[in-house]
Amino acid sequence: MNVDLVVAGAGFFGLTVAERCAADLGLRVLVLDRRGHIGGNAYSEPEPETGIEIHRYGAHLFHTSNERVWEYANRFTDFTGYQHRVFTTFKGRVHPMPINLGTLCSYFGRSFTPDEARALVAEQAAEITDPANLEEKAISLIGRPLYEAFIRGYTAKQWQTDPRELPAEVITRLPVRYTFDNRYFGDRYEGLPVDGYTAWLERMADHPNIEVRLGTDFFDVRADVAGGVPVVYTGPLDRYFGYAEGDLGWRTLDFETEVIATGDFQGTPVMNYADEDVPYTRIHEFRHFHPERTHYPADRTVIMREYSRAADRDDEPYYPVNTARDRERLLRYRERAAREDGVLFGGRLGTYQYLDMHMAIASALSMVDNRLRPHFTEGVPLTGGGIDR
Repeated sequence: MNVDLVVAGAGFFGLTVAERCAADLGLRVLVLDRRGHIGGNAYSEPEPETGIEIHRYGAHLFHTSNERVWEYANRFTDFTGYQHRVFTTFKGRVHPMPINLGTLCSYFGRSFTPDEARALVAEQAAEITDPANLEEKAISLIGRPLYEAFIRGYTAKQWQTDPRELPAEVITRLPVRYTFDNRYFGDRYEGLPVDGYTAWLERMADHPNIEVRLGTDFFDVRADVAGGVPVVYTGPLDRYFGYAEGDLGWRTLDFETEVIATGDFQGTPVMNYADEDVPYTRIHEFRHFHPERTHYPADRTVIMREYSRAADRDDEPYYPVNTARDRERLLRYRERAAREDGVLFGGRLGTYQYLDMHMAIASALSMVDNRLRPHFTEGVPLTGGGIDR
């Protein structure tokens, strides 16, 4: 193989590494991905009947306060002025999320000043002082009424487990905003790529020093492509080592896409469903992500219902479960990774961390700066490659 670096995985992490190594270091990079498209879970495509751009693996919203990441992203795409706002349905009424002063006023049916709202939540949260499970932890943070309305049913569907049987550490914080600010993210920069995620990602890969092979599993060609050159591996960490320390736990998502004969189904991009008897956790309506696209049909819309469940080996992993047993196994896998000379592990799957897109880009840029650049420009060996966190 006439390449300098192999990257397993064409998501944001892998493509950032490939683009920087090709464009900045002049390396020949081979990128492999088992899927038939680049971009990992950020992949977007037009729905064939309507032409409305959908995010095949659930809504992806770009936001960051990292100046370097924002500057880097803007090399490949312009961004719209989109600001993400989420609403939730509970018992036939709609409330803004995350919990803010508007949520408190709508749920309790009266107006509050910020001080009145703080006093109410503090009084209700005082019920639990020594939480022993997720439910008690949540109540100790926001009180029982808000927990039962907005957290209990949603959490039970996400985990398919009674919250009283989940450990308290699953929830570390539940912020309440005592203003009417209902922006979902608080980062300095936010928006959606003007031409969509796939166009952005294709521009990252469009370099003469980068070869992308889709529909190619790294493990099927490992012996042919990985000999003698460094590897950046972004696939499942446990799979790399043949599950020798046991399977790491993940949650996965199932999606049900439907074209509806109306110009507007729900009036907002994302509607959560907090009632436990509603089987899905939320509905995405993709036309609302790009209101500036006037060519979308006026009489049809595309919705996507999202369901959560435990992941098997053949499923696409989304959220690390991160139980005590998972953490024990992860430590053992990290020890194995540290002994893999010439292999660096990164990205969501390779580090067993949930990474937003901006976090994946930032982590990849750091890997190039701290590990790959010194190796290729100064000859620093990649012994004990290990996991970049």
